[in-house]
Amino acid sequence: MKKVLGVKSLNFKLWTYFMTFAAIIMIILWLLQIVFINSFYKTMKTNEIKKIGNQLVALYGTEEFEQELLDKSFSEGIVINILNQDGGVVYPLDIMDFIRRPRLQESAFSQFLNQLYMSEDNFTVYTRSHESLDAETIVYGAVLENRVGPNYFLFINTILEPIDSTVNVLKNQLLVITLISLVLSMGLSLFLSNRLSAPIISITRSAKGLGEGRYDVEFRKGDYQEIDNLADTLSQATKELKKSEELRRDFIANITHDLKTPLTLIKSYGEMIRDISGDNIQKRDEHLNTIIQETDKLSRLVDDMLDLTKIQSELRELKMEEFDLRNESEHVLERFSYFVENEGFEITLSSEGETGLIGDKLKISQAVYNLVNNAINYSLDDKRIEIKMEGNLDEVKFSIKDYGQGIHKEEQDYIWERYYRGGKSHTRQKTGSGIGLSLVKTIVLAHKGHVGVESSPGEGSIFWFILPRNLKE
Repeated sequence: MKKVLGVKSLNFKLWTYFMTFAAIIMIILWLLQIVFINSFYKTMKTNEIKKIGNQLVALYGTEEFEQELLDKSFSEGIVINILNQDGGVVYPLDIMDFIRRPRLQESAFSQFLNQLYMSEDNFTVYTRSHESLDAETIVYGAVLENRVGPNYFLFINTILEPIDSTVNVLKNQLLVITLISLVLSMGLSLFLSNRLSAPIISITRSAKGLGEGRYDVEFRKGDYQEIDNLADTLSQATKELKKSEELRRDFIANITHDLKTPLTLIKSYGEMIRDISGDNIQKRDEHLNTIIQETDKLSRLVDDMLDLTKIQSELRELKMEEFDLRNESEHVLERFSYFVENEGFEITLSSEGETGLIGDKLKISQAVYNLVNNAINYSLDDKRIEIKMEGNLDEVKFSIKDYGQGIHKEEQDYIWERYYRGGKSHTRQKTGSGIGLSLVKTIVLAHKGHVGVESSPGEGSIFWFILPRNLKE
């Protein structure tokens, strides 16, 4: 329980991140709505007045100018005047204005001209305090160029309305929103963290059970694709581990039997030499030959057990060279001459096309050896073994056919696994570690090739591999 609720747990991390995110959002809202609202309001209002002023300047001299001036003045609630060079109001004027001749205050007009002439553009926007209204105003000024006579000035003036009351309202609203948001964020973060972490915790428990050797564990999926992918991957790994464990147990059982038989014979014939045939040279030699043969079987068994690990380690650095697969296969077959001369085996070899390739000659020869040895071990009364090679510009295919007991379809997916041996006993009393075909697959895959088998019970088998003729490292 402590691990689930600890500071490094997924639940706690998600809750912390979610609450931190919510707090940051609230802080930003408070800063924008309370602390910086005056600056934002002033900036937005200034940009708005500048946009209106520039639009009116662009329309000056057209028929739409006067109507647009009136529309903007009423719709936006701003004061818009056209001034002459003395600060007098030229537009708009009513009947009384022709008598009064209204004009801008001298100080205000002087500031207006200074701001306008200091501007690099033909317009200016600035703020000034309005003494009579006791408020700050935004002033926009621009030069209106006339073709005949002196230029006029566009003068726009609007009050920056105080927003203190608005800020107070926003504060009260934000307090309520903040409390509600924090409560909802806390609840939602707890819900989401539990929802997300629950399947991960379940997968962790199952993985712990798998580590304890229980292969019946189930990895449950969650509501997220990534978790489902993780569960599928671990389930597949569990199946592979279970299969490897079963193969390991079968291997131990098989190897125990294969070790026990020759050891028993060695002991029995040794005792016979000691007690019976010690002085009979013919009998003693026969018994010694049996001991030597059984010792050879044990040596081959131990060599097979070491070969897979050794070859897998050496495959990291392939010794690439150019050689002919047919020639190497002929050299390999010379090692099986005993079975041809003494046990009636008939081994034929044929080839079509190019059989030269670039690869690790010793390791590919080992693969050929293992396939020939496998064909001999599983042959029945028909002791024919046919080897065929077919080559083209890109690849070489090696196939070996025997007329032995064959392989059931359901077993064909497992024969390439290390330690696996067919369900039926061998015809010949040979030991086998069950790693010969696994070595073949390992070597071929290291050369970026492919392996396969075609077989039916009672009809023999065809094992094959395909190698690229020019392997690009």
